[in-house]
Amino acid sequence: MPIHEVLLLNSNYEPLNVCNMRRAIALLLLGKAEVLQQRSHPLATVRGIHAAPSVLKMRYQVRRPMPQLRLSRHSVLARDNYTCQYCGTRKELTIDHVVPRWAGGPHTWDNLVACCRRCNLKKGDKTPAQAQMKLARKPKRPHFIPYLSLPMYLRAQGKDEWRDYLPFFEEFSKEETVH
Repeated sequence: MPIHEVLLLNSNYEPLNVCNMRRAIALLLLGKAEVLQQRSHPLATVRGIHAAPSVLKMRYQVRRPMPQLRLSRHSVLARDNYTCQYCGTRKELTIDHVVPRWAGGPHTWDNLVACCRRCNLKKGDKTPAQAQMKLARKPKRPHFIPYLSLPMYLRAQGKDEWRDYLPFFEEFSKEETVH
């Protein structure tokens, strides 16, 4: 995650977005937000060295429509931690239908997994059992991530100073295996 990104919280501490440093400074100067946490590295400007924000909270409640977690290639890869669910590699990833479309397999969270090209070719138009391949974890729809997209949420979890402000979802804290 780039060092110039700032976690923006609503007035009720619900994550709203991740914005760039320029937007964060503008919100502060306009009096629309306040700093909850600063970075360890200061911000150098033409007027000197200043503390750089890491987490901001809006001073008023921002009303937004409830976002939906969209099924997309990027979201499936993020859910599976950019790792092939058959062999564990992180190279040349694509999406695989666990139960092939021709066999009635739907295009849903429960039937899509991250898969490397090699495993995708090996599996072909078969089920994992037919191809004698085993899934690392059973695919399922992630729980709703408020306002942040799934890939952004997973990246944000990597920043120690942001973790206290993000909702906790157990499914992203440890790997689940298929028995």
